Amino acid sequence: MTDATTPHIYKGLVGVVADESAVSKVMPETNSLTYRGYPVQDLCDQCSFEEVTYLLWEGELPTRKQLNAFRKAEAAERGISRALTRVIGEFPKKGHPMDTIRTAVSFMALEDPDTADISEEATRRKALRLFAKIPTAIAADYRIRNGMRPIRPKPELGFSENMFHMCFGKVPDKRVVKAFDVSMILYAEHGFNASTFAARVVASTQADLHSAVVAGISALKGPLHGGANEAVMHMLKGIGTPAKAKGWIDGRLEDRALVMGFGHRVYKSGDSRVPTMSRYRDIVAEVTGGQKWVEISDIVAGEMMAKKTIHPNLDFPAGPAYFMMGFPIDFFTPLFVASRVTGWAAHVIEQGRDNRLIRPLSHYVGAAQRDVTHIKDRG
Repeated sequence: MTDATTPHIYKGLVGVVADESAVSKVMPETNSLTYRGYPVQDLCDQCSFEEVTYLLWEGELPTRKQLNAFRKAEAAERGISRALTRVIGEFPKKGHPMDTIRTAVSFMALEDPDTADISEEATRRKALRLFAKIPTAIAADYRIRNGMRPIRPKPELGFSENMFHMCFGKVPDKRVVKAFDVSMILYAEHGFNASTFAARVVASTQADLHSAVVAGISALKGPLHGGANEAVMHMLKGIGTPAKAKGWIDGRLEDRALVMGFGHRVYKSGDSRVPTMSRYRDIVAEVTGGQKWVEISDIVAGEMMAKKTIHPNLDFPAGPAYFMMGFPIDFFTPLFVASRVTGWAAHVIEQGRDNRLIRPLSHYVGAAQRDVTHIKDRG
C-alpha cells in the first residue's frame, strides 16, 4: 500500500546514478564499453592486459619505457609468503576456491606493510601487490587441491603466460595465451557493477584497499554476478552434445527455468564484450579440439534469441573458453578476480580522491512504534 508520502523505491538501485567516474563508460544505447575512452574491443586486439591495467590506473596507455617498468615492478611482487602458502594448504578442500582467494587477500592484508595507510600512494603500491600476488595464490590453491606442489612464478613471463606456468607447469600455444589475456581485459572493468559498488562502499568508509577487495570478491562470488561463468559451463556439460542442445534449451524455456549466461542489467541489445570473447573462444576451440562446446553454445544462443530475444553476456563464451584452456570450473570466478582487481583498485583510488560516505536510505514498512511488554506479561 502506498500514499503520497511514500518515496519511489529503486529496487536494486536500477537506474540510479550514484556518482561520477572517469574509469569506464558503459553505453547501452550503442552496446559499447570504453576504458578511459578507448573501445574495449580495440584494446583487446592491440594491447596486453598489463597495458590495460596501466591505463585503468594511470588514465593513459603506457609508453614502451613505462610498460617495461610496470611489468618489472609487477613481476617483482608475484611471490607469496611461505606462511600464506601453508595456510592455503590447510584450507578445507571442499571449500570453493573463491573462499580461498577471499581469505588469502585478508591474509595478505596482515602481511602488507602499507595496509593501514589509505593515502593514494600507498593504495597504488597495494594495488600492484594484489595484482601480482592474487594469481600466485589462485595457482597455489589449484595445485595443492590436486595434490601437487605450488610452482613459483617466473618474472620473465608476461602476466597471462605466468598464470598458465604456475597452474600447469607449461605455457600453451600463444593463441591460447592471447585468448586468456583478452578475457582478462574484458573482465577488468565494467562501471558500477555489484562488486565494484561494494568495493567503493567499503572504500568510502576509509577502510583499506584489502578490505574493499575482499568485499568485491564476496559480491563477485554470487551466481548473478561473477559466478555465472561457472554455471554456464556446468550447463553446457549437462547438455553434453550438440544433438541434445535444442531439446534441452526448449525444455528449460517451457519450464520457465533460468538459463545462465544470458541477459544483462545494463545491455538490452547485446553485451558489447561478447563478439570479441566469442571470437577468441572459437580460436581456443580450434587449438584444443573443443569445437563441440562452441556448437552447443551456438545452438543454445540461437534458441534463446529466437524464442526469448535475450542476448548472451560475457560469461557465456568465457566459461567454455576457460574450460578448454584446462582450468577447472570452480576456478573460473577466481580468474575473474585476478582480472577485476584492477578495476576495483581503479575505483578505490577514484573514490578516495573525492570521498563521501556512501549511505543510502531505506523506507520503513515494519510495525508501527509500540510499547515493550515485559516477558512475564507475554505468556
